[in-house]
Amino acid sequence: MTHKPKINKYLWLSAGKSWRFTTSTRHKLVVLFVFALCILPANLCGQSLAIKSNLLYDLTTSLNLGGEIRCDDTHTFSLSVNYNPWNFSGNKKMKHFLVQPEYRKWLNEAFTGSFIGLQVHYALYNFGGMLPWGFGNGKMLGIENRQIANNRYQGNLAGFGISYGYQWMISPQWNMEAGISLGYAHLNYKRYGQPAGAPLIEKSNCNYWGLTQIGISVVYFIQ
Repeated sequence: MTHKPKINKYLWLSAGKSWRFTTSTRHKLVVLFVFALCILPANLCGQSLAIKSNLLYDLTTSLNLGGEIRCDDTHTFSLSVNYNPWNFSGNKKMKHFLVQPEYRKWLNEAFTGSFIGLQVHYALYNFGGMLPWGFGNGKMLGIENRQIANNRYQGNLAGFGISYGYQWMISPQWNMEAGISLGYAHLNYKRYGQPAGAPLIEKSNCNYWGLTQIGISVVYFIQ
């Protein structure tokens, strides 16, 4: 009997995808963005606007930029985009494109203190040959490095999450933010062996419940 290799279903970042931005994919992303804008209140004009970058994602060589706008005194809408296009030696890669809109309720005042949020996420990914954040040996969240080192995962994911975070004012134009999100993601993927050019091993999917976002971000207020 042939033993079927398994993928750990409890870390969505361990998967990966090489992708093309097809017309269908672009349409999905546009629809997601337009939908996010449509759920905003109509009184956005003249409200506070901030841009931010997650320092933890920066450490992974992933390009990331977020924006957040005040809806009223205690609600904001946030949208973050992450992109990693890099190929490393030995067919190692952490390629992904992630969009994550979030609606936040602040317990005190917008951009001050604690908040809770509801978010959705959609991503294309291509992971192989290394763990996220470049871990070379041992385990991270139960994932053995050799499982990733010997395979490449490509696919897409979609899901939702609940977040909690806190912002500290550094100056009138600068804040620091720390946050964490827990939630769900459904992953569709193709698994290939290593090295580059290895044949397809399987097509499958899995469901994930757990950590969906973690961040320490620098926030700059434009308005």
